[in-house]
Amino acid sequence: MAHILVIDDEVQIREVLRTVLERVGYKVTEAGDGIKGLEIYAEGGIDLVVTDIIMPEKGGIDTIMDLRRDYPGVKIIAISGGGMCGDISYLDMALGVGADRAIGKPFVLDDFLESVEDLLSPKESLSAPEGGTQ
Repeated sequence: MAHILVIDDEVQIREVLRTVLERVGYKVTEAGDGIKGLEIYAEGGIDLVVTDIIMPEKGGIDTIMDLRRDYPGVKIIAISGGGMCGDISYLDMALGVGADRAIGKPFVLDDFLESVEDLLSPKESLSAPEGGTQ
């Protein structure tokens, strides 16, 4: 069973994501900000991180940058209710600093689950099998 870390300062969002993810068979751990999220991730055993962008203490952009620097293979989904920083959206920034996916709130839960499943599924080789086709 894959283990997902959900980092969001909104308790209601964490509860909804926990419920949805557990219903389809994932183990979920929650953190209310990036500082706690990084501490939990460092303990090991997390397969995917879902992080909000705008949070107190340590926001999602800094959290993504720290995760990507310290754990290059980490799989990350950034979520945000919007907002702009200059001419670029926070979700674009998240992708730019290393998030694998960026999803705007509110989002369709089926679309969210599809992103989770895609990132957690083993990737098949894109190379053709040896010997050609028959």
